[in-house]
Amino acid sequence: MDHLTQIARRNFLKSAAALGAGAILPMTSAVASSPVSAAADDLMVIGPREGYSPQIGTLVSMLGYMRSAVLNFSNGLTQEQLDYLFDDDANSIGAMLLHLAATEKFYQINTFEGREGFNNTEKKMWEAPMSLGDLGRKNIKGHDMDYYVSILTEVRAETLEVLKTKDDDWLMAVDPQWSTAERSINTYWKWFHVCEHESNHGGQIKFLRSRIK
Repeated sequence: MDHLTQIARRNFLKSAAALGAGAILPMTSAVASSPVSAAADDLMVIGPREGYSPQIGTLVSMLGYMRSAVLNFSNGLTQEQLDYLFDDDANSIGAMLLHLAATEKFYQINTFEGREGFNNTEKKMWEAPMSLGDLGRKNIKGHDMDYYVSILTEVRAETLEVLKTKDDDWLMAVDPQWSTAERSINTYWKWFHVCEHESNHGGQIKFLRSRIK
């Protein structure tokens, strides 16, 4: 082992020992205890947002990033492309975009109003996109991208407005109706599910776009 290698190895071991002893804890603690709220358009910063409690703001940042990704996957598609069916059992990209709005609307009425389902008036708008399948293929078609973006934006605006009135205790609260003896479910999980649900269908949208003839 040459002299330079020995020095490098000693420096590495000293750094590792310092990390193991918690030498960086004061810096980490200072950062953790003083979160800075990012601007609403800082998509690559996950964390608190101004106007929201810390955990809700972090949720809002995740929702915002995922929505941006989904819209990027579907940006520029024509009506024909939005209606394209990969096979007889597939959902169209347009139907999946509306499905995302329907899912978010459901969690709005569930977590904001305490209801477990759409009322008769809401079903007229949301039953087909919530169900998809044959009902979606029959009813969700003939719309351009602006139509879907408008609905997604309207639903999201309501979500963001109401979340400003909530706090972290509300977000962390466990729902006794949804929980069982083996598994608890809280409000945070419900809204995280809205986010990961968009990620799931975003991947499907990306795949379908690559297969449009």
